[in-house]
Parts: sequence; C-alpha cells; structure tokens
Amino acid sequence: MLPEIRQRLAQHTRLVLEAPPGAGKTTQVPPALLEAPWLAGRRIVMLEPRRVAARAAAQFMAQQRGEAVGETVGYRIRFESRVSARTRIEVVTEGILTRMIQDDPTLEGVGALLFDEFHERHLSADLGLALALDVQAGLREDLRIVVMSATLDGERLAQWLDAPRLASEGRGFPVRIAHFPARREETLEHQARRAVEHALAGHPGDVLVFLPGRREIERVHRALEQARPPLRMQGRAGEGLRSTTVSVAASPPPGLPLHAQGEEVDVLELHGDLPVEQQARVLQPHADGRRRVVLATNVAESSVTLPGVRVVIDSGLAREPRFDPTSGFSRLEVVAIAQASADQRAGRAGRVAEGWAYRLWPQSQRLEPQRRPEIAQVDLAALALELAAWGGGDLRFPDPPPPGALASARDLLRRLGALEGEAITPLGRRMLALGTHPRLAAMLLAPQDADERALACDLAALLEARDPLRARIDALHTRWQALAAFRAGRTPPEASRSALAAIDQAARAWRQRLRLDARPPEAAPAHRLGDLLKFAFPDRVARQHPADPLRYPLSNGRSARLFDDSALYGEPWLVIDELRHSDRGDAPILRAAPLDPARLERDWPERFVVEDRVVWDADARAISAVRERRFERIVLERRPLAKPDPARYADALVDAVRQLGLSALPWTDTLVQWRARVRCLRVWCPEHPWPELSEGALLATLDDWLKPALRGLSRLDALDARAFADALIGLLDWSLRAKLDALAPTRIAVPSGLERPIEYGWDDAHDAPVAPVLAVKLQELFGLADTPRIADGRVPLTLHLLSPAGRPLQVTQDLRGFWERTYPEVRKEMKGRYPKHPWPDDPWTATATHRAKPRGT
Repeated sequence: MLPEIRQRLAQHTRLVLEAPPGAGKTTQVPPALLEAPWLAGRRIVMLEPRRVAARAAAQFMAQQRGEAVGETVGYRIRFESRVSARTRIEVVTEGILTRMIQDDPTLEGVGALLFDEFHERHLSADLGLALALDVQAGLREDLRIVVMSATLDGERLAQWLDAPRLASEGRGFPVRIAHFPARREETLEHQARRAVEHALAGHPGDVLVFLPGRREIERVHRALEQARPPLRMQGRAGEGLRSTTVSVAASPPPGLPLHAQGEEVDVLELHGDLPVEQQARVLQPHADGRRRVVLATNVAESSVTLPGVRVVIDSGLAREPRFDPTSGFSRLEVVAIAQASADQRAGRAGRVAEGWAYRLWPQSQRLEPQRRPEIAQVDLAALALELAAWGGGDLRFPDPPPPGALASARDLLRRLGALEGEAITPLGRRMLALGTHPRLAAMLLAPQDADERALACDLAALLEARDPLRARIDALHTRWQALAAFRAGRTPPEASRSALAAIDQAARAWRQRLRLDARPPEAAPAHRLGDLLKFAFPDRVARQHPADPLRYPLSNGRSARLFDDSALYGEPWLVIDELRHSDRGDAPILRAAPLDPARLERDWPERFVVEDRVVWDADARAISAVRERRFERIVLERRPLAKPDPARYADALVDAVRQLGLSALPWTDTLVQWRARVRCLRVWCPEHPWPELSEGALLATLDDWLKPALRGLSRLDALDARAFADALIGLLDWSLRAKLDALAPTRIAVPSGLERPIEYGWDDAHDAPVAPVLAVKLQELFGLADTPRIADGRVPLTLHLLSPAGRPLQVTQDLRGFWERTYPEVRKEMKGRYPKHPWPDDPWTATATHRAKPRGT
C-alpha cells in the first residue's frame, strides 16, 4: 500500500488513509515519504494524540534506521524535546503543532503534516487540521496533508476534505468476543481479576486489560497481587461466561506473585504518567518469554503496539474530557466507550494469532456507534484564544464549535485580559505561548515577584493534578501545605505521596518553562494563594454575605455556599477554584482560598466602581434608587439616593417588564385581538411588512416602543390602558393600519343586516394562527351560500352556527355543505324546540333575520 500512498500524494495535496491498528500507518508511512520528490528534503511533522504513543513511534522509527532518537526521527511533547538540525520526521503531540503553525504560518521547511489516529477527535487535532487547511489554501498550496485513522467515517471525511481515500484491511486474525458480566455488587477490580485469572488459565499469550485511568489500574494491580494459584476451570475456555462458571481455589496470603497454573506472570502498567523507562519496558516483550498482564488506559487502544497479546479484557470505560462548570476546566470523566473503540480494543487480541476479547459489560448494553468529538463537549477557552491569535473564526472544522460555548469562552478571555472585543491582546499572546489553559496562563504571568511566580507554578501544578488529599477538605491551602511538607521530607498521613511527587515534578517543569530560578517558599499565608488564584478565577472572587456567614455572592453575579464544617468558615473574602454547579440555589464550594481585599483593590482598581442605580426591585415589586459601591457584581456598600434622576425611572420600569413579562402590562380584550390580527396577517399576507409581535420580539424592543410611554411614571401600575394601547398600535404606520382593518376586520356584516364580531387567536404552542371564528345565529345566514372569507379571500372563517338560545349547533368552514347535508336534520330537531323561530324548508331563499317570527305566524 505504501507505493499507492506515494502515488496519490504525488497527484494530490490531501489524502485520507484508513487502516486498522497494527497496519503500520504510524511507523511505516512517514519513512516511506522521506524520499518523495515533492517533499524536496523538507520535514514531515506527524501529530500523535498521546505522549506515550509519540515517544514510542519516534523510538521505533529511529531503531528501524539504526539511529538514536533525535537524529532523522525525533519528537516534541510538553516539557520534553528530542529533535536536532538533522531531524526530518518530527512526532509532536498536544498543542505543539498548533504552536508551530501560529509561530510560522508558512511552515517553512515542512513539506507534509500527518494527523495520526484522527478518529480520537481530540480538540488539538481538529484545530491543527483547520489551521493546516487554512495555510494550504492561502500560503502553501504544495503542503501535503494526510489524515490517518483506524475507525472513522473515512468517506465523509474524504468528501469534507475533497481528498482521495485509501483503505487497508490490515493483517489481523479472528478475535472471538465474549461478555464476562459482574457478579452482584462486585467492584470493577474484582471483576477484572476474575477475568484475568480466567484468561491466563484458558488461553496462551499475554493479556491486555483496558481500564479507565491510573486510579483503576492501581486498584486492579493490587487485586492481582492477591491472585490465588492454582486456577481450576469448569468447562472449556470461553463457555458459560454469562453464568460465570469460573471457580478458583482458596486465596493464599496476600503479596504472592501472580501465577497461571504454576507459571509466574508479570503485571505491568501503561499510562501517560509513567516514566519513559517504564513505558519502554511495557512496549517490549519479556526477555525470557515470561507471560505478561498489561493494565492500560486507552493509550493502548491505538498508536502503540504491545507484542504477544492474545487476550483483551475490556472494561468498556475510558476517561475522556468533559467541560466541568464546577472547576471552569475540562476534566476527565469516566464514560462508556463507543462501539468503534470497543471494536478497536478487541482487535488488539488478533495481532499475532487468533485471540479472545472479554467484555466486562452485559451483552444487552448498547454503545454509541462513534466517539463524540471533543470540540462538542469541552471548555473552548483555549480554542477561542487560538482563533483570536490566528485572526479570524472562519476556519473549517469537521464539526464546528458550538456557538454558545464559544461565546462563553470569549467572555472569560475578556475577563482574563486576553481579548479586547474580538482581538487578542499582548497579554493574550503571552498566555497562548505557555500552552496551557488560559486561566492558568493568566495566573502564571500575573505576578512580578519571583517568589510569587514560583508559588503560582505550585498552584498551576495543583490545579492540573488529581487531588493529593484523601479526605474532603475545602481549603486549597491545606493541599499546598502538604506539598511543602513533602518537599521537606514529611508527607502528611492524609495525603498521597505519589500524587504529591507528581505535583512537585509538574511545578518544577513550570518553573523551568518560565525560566525561573527562584524556589517556592517553604511557608506562605493562606491569603497569598488566593491573591494569585484570583488571576485565574476573576469570575469567582466572592465576599461573605453580611447576613449569612456561609453564603458568598460571586463577582459573576451568582452565589455560592460553604459546607457547615468548612475549614474556610469566617473568611470575609474567597476566590473559589472549584464549586458544584447548581441550577437552583447556592452552589456548594468544594475548594477555595482566602484573599486580601486590599491587595484585590491594588491589583484591580478599575473593577471597583461607584454607581447611582435606579432599578426594579423584584422582591419589593417597586423601584429602588440607591448609590452602590461594587466589585464587579458584588455589592460592597449601598445607600438610598435622596434625589434620583427622574429620567432613569423609565429604564427601571422597562427592566421590570423584562423580568415580569408582558402580562404585567394593562392588556384589554380589544388590544389582545389587535395583536392576534397582526400576528395572523404576518402568516396570511406576508407581502406586507407586518411587525413581529411575539413576546420575545416585543420584550427585545421595549426601549423602542414602550419606554416613551413610561416617561414621567414611577410605578408600573401608573401606565393606563389607553397609553399602553397607543404605544403598541404605534408599531403600525397609517397605511398598515388601514390594511389591517381591510384584511382582518374586527366585524363582518351578515345577511340579517347586522355586523357580528370576528374572533382571532394565536396558538403559542405551535407558533401559528388559530382559524378566525364568526359566531352567529343560524337564522342570520339564510340565503348565504358560501362561507365568508377574509385576508383577500385567502382565509375562510370558522362558523359557529348558534341556536336561538346562543348554543352551538354546528362548527363548519363549509356553509354550502351544511345547508345541503346537515341543515335538514338540524331543522327537524330544532323546530319543535324553538317553534317561535323560523325553520324554513329552503334556507337558500329564506329571509335572514335575527328576530323570532311575528306573533301569530
């Protein structure tokens, strides 16, 4: 297939390549393109979605050439680079490709961009591809773009890219699928242990176990350390799994090595937090051929090759990013995988021979067909900053970013100082260069003092990491104190040593990234953390409520609440980095730090304002005129205004209507009918410029049509019905008012010589007109053959034909049909009941009347 790939890229600048895991696309395609004439000695850059896979791919390709990593083949990932002037194949990950394109839009020296494992639909890959297409369209027509995938709708992607598509079936062997259900109330680690014991006893080769993340891997590892030799099986391997027929001998003392029928087995872990040496060990077979059980995240789902695997055990779970409003970041959540991922994981068992895949979920459980793209479910602040730096938001994405999420992201960037309007600021460009979430970047760049910058590095590492404390404590300072104690050689009992070690390493990497020689302080007051944290969370600065010590209004206008046993009780000011999102009531505060209000005012004096406000008080249902001192939307002081500006009352009353709705206005029946007539004619006679009178449209334009009528008033109930009607009717000019009366009259003449009202209506549920109704006594329509119509004859009236007592006899829009078919029956029934009223045999020629028959007839 490699010759065909070279041929297609000689003819086209884009290509979609589909091949299953193990087909060689990651490690065979880049070297195969090195001597292509169109490359002309330039570099190939391949985007790899995971750090483990990026290192492994570069190391494999380098070994194939008999070279060290960093010569012809190298890699760059966050905080680590192995490239040189001789490097021609560069494997990059995370935001590295985006930085390359932003820093050099011409991509000088780069001849091809390869997007590996694109089916994972990471946001960085979507953005990188969108930028690459823009570069290709405007600056580099010769740039080759190859999108490589294992499980993706390649035809759809090829059509979107306007690119040829190549597909390879790969070299897989058959894999038998079985479901290995959990026992009642069984934990994942015990179910996985039973499945591993079953696989080792019944199948040859290594076992690959897919688990959501590091935490689950550690739990399963501990469970396997207590595995119990020897294993005894009932029935042949793979039979009876739904009834769980596996049985094992009694458990030995804990700590013994895992055995498979007396054979010692290695249990290894594979995840992104492992040191490079341990990752390399997992990717190589055991030197003496010993069997292995590899506990892996979905990093092993694609990109990396694990030799010797014959059995896959799949939890059906993965940790994927989801936007978490509690923290303001995208967090990893345990979710069910898609069917495409399940198929790909199972395929790992068929790389060297026939294999088995055991799924730890019921066979009845149905999975989503494809993985949802990250762009649809993560925080978009970083994306919005990248788009602003690029100079426009009209890039082509396979799935466009949701407009609401993108707008919220831009609002946050303006608070952080990264945007002014839609344009990126100098601070925004510095934030972008750090390659982290804009919140953290703003915090890392804010302090001028070296010690505070080192402390900010600690905070960034703490916020990015998993919580090092085992107990629920809402004080961020407690976590930092645990980190300081770890550095001094005394890990607190309530903290995880491994978690603190990872945080310390990440903080050190941040100091190196910022070229910072200063070390973090050995001790720091709690408010010093908050003084820095506010630069990341300006929207979550909070002040204690004067009447409720547990309640904290936030600078974004919302409100949060401490737990009763909070370690932060009594703090007058907080900055909250994590809270539990709530649509009702105060959001519980999960983690925060106190801050110094004097420092807050020194850092952000422009956010403290004094303003005279004349507003509608919804609780009091009256206008409130006060002078307020505020930090953003937190009211610090409020005093009544002695002489408020009368002109501002109208604004407050308009706000009242926005809050209360149009029903708060003095509607009359006549005005309700007038509004319905106009709304109906927008549908019936759209050739005329009728105004939009829906509730949303009227509320959106209150300043235009209602505010003039409110001037001089101080109460909403002082607006009388006549003034309100004049304001609303004023939305129609004189020519439209005449057309309204002609096309949708309020009354219509009937054959009896009288005029009867027409009733109009609007169906809000379906946002459509209701058929207009003419209610009239049957005798008043004698001699009329056809149903009356309005709106230039386009709309028939719905006739409510009434008895002499005013009760409905028939509802119809077909008067002719009524006279011909229904009237004889009605006449027969009604003539005896209402003998004083005419019931002629021939209604066509009878005289219409609204009266009873003359006496004596």
